[in-house]
Amino acid sequence: MTVITNIEDLRVIAKRRVPRMFYDYADSGSWTEGTYRANEADFRKIKLRQRVAVNLENRSLRTTMIGEDVAMPVALAPVGLTGMQHADGEILAARAAEKTGVPFTLSTMSICSIEDIAAHTKKPFWFQLYVMRDRAFVERLIERARAARCSALMLTLDLQILGQRHKDLKNGLSAPPKPTFANLVNLATKPRWCLGMLGTRRRQFGNIVGHVEGVGDMGSLSAWTTSQFDPALNWGDVEWIKRRWGGKLILKGIQDPDDARLAADSGADALIVSNHGGRQLDGAASSIEALPPIVDAVGSRIEVWMDGGIRSGQDVLKALALGAKGTLIGRAFVYGLGAMGEAGVAKALEIIRNELDLTMAFCGRTKVQDIDASVLLPAKP
Repeated sequence: MTVITNIEDLRVIAKRRVPRMFYDYADSGSWTEGTYRANEADFRKIKLRQRVAVNLENRSLRTTMIGEDVAMPVALAPVGLTGMQHADGEILAARAAEKTGVPFTLSTMSICSIEDIAAHTKKPFWFQLYVMRDRAFVERLIERARAARCSALMLTLDLQILGQRHKDLKNGLSAPPKPTFANLVNLATKPRWCLGMLGTRRRQFGNIVGHVEGVGDMGSLSAWTTSQFDPALNWGDVEWIKRRWGGKLILKGIQDPDDARLAADSGADALIVSNHGGRQLDGAASSIEALPPIVDAVGSRIEVWMDGGIRSGQDVLKALALGAKGTLIGRAFVYGLGAMGEAGVAKALEIIRNELDLTMAFCGRTKVQDIDASVLLPAKP
């Protein structure tokens, strides 16, 4: 029996159990994948300052994110096609997040629908919105999120156009997989995954199929999505969505202090420093590198969070030390889901929680609110 001690253990198991095209979808970046790798590697350059003989009793990771109580400053990021990592994947991830006490974010491009998540959870979740050319569809998505009691809307700003992801192109990514010879051979080595998918009816994009006129199957869906991401998206659209939603708004995909100032001016409740997991502009700064200038620019005006490259509780602590008020994990929980379903997501969250708690203690802190730059060693010139 494999003893799972870190996120990398879950990744190795997921790679063995998830079909190649869906594993590669989650675990890859655009072009050379330089930014994708930098997201993770740049965390390792940051060194911690260990302290001793500090009273470490009564430690607490509890805090708030946009006013919501959370067990630790971590939320599950929106990840498309999560229901293809494991049958009913979004439902399972949402359940694990709810039991752990952290927020779950459902992607527009999920396999399970908004209504599926609402029916299988008790706690309000967040919904991530892509702005499509079809504004009537966007309005319906917002209304569905409101009807499902979503407590926040997360607007992704960095996918007006799709980055070139070489592995997805080579694998012929589709949901469900096309019955090509290569796919059938690969699926034959994934019996656990296949049995799970045979046992569910959720195999297409649940927020889209059946909710858009003329989109009833994968062929029509592919044509629709290719034409729908809106390159004309601008700050006027952000204002329109804020008015239409009327609730808490999170803006995801900020990499530049000037854009961060515009995000703060928009009246949003939080922004996420993010480069889409290195899946859009290859050659952009890692998220942890981009974080400090954005905190300096707007940290007193809006909650600043970050995602990208977090594989441990130590990474969470480093982000907090550099000014983030919260973090999101994507690949880390997806590895757990692909490896072990709901139990794997719970395990990923447990690993990150324990690592954050221990690292905080070694750095002489007992509350996450007390984590600041003084827990880090000065960067070497």
